[in-house]
Amino acid sequence: MRDIESIEARQDGQGFQFPGEFEITAMGNASAELQIRVPQILEGVGLHVLHETVKHRQSREGNFLSVTVSFRCETREQYDAAHAALRADADIRYTL
Repeated sequence: MRDIESIEARQDGQGFQFPGEFEITAMGNASAELQIRVPQILEGVGLHVLHETVKHRQSREGNFLSVTVSFRCETREQYDAAHAALRADADIRYTL
C-alpha cells in the first residue's frame, strides 16, 4: 500500500500512466466487420492487442457496431496513434 507522500503529482494533468494497458472503443458501420478490423488496425500501428478482451455490441436498430478492445502501449504517442488510425478508417465514426 502506498502512502500519500509517495504519490507524485502528474505534470501533464493526465491520468494515464505509460507503459500500460488501455481500452479503446470504436463505433462504426455494422456491415464493416469491425470486430475483426479494429484489432488489425491497432496491430498495424505496432500495438500489442489483447485479443481475449475483444467485445462487440450492435446498436438497437442494427446499423452500427461498437468494438471494445484492450491493448498495451509504451507511450502517449502510441495511444494517440491508436485513436488516429481507427478514426482514419472510413467505416469508423468515432472512438472512445
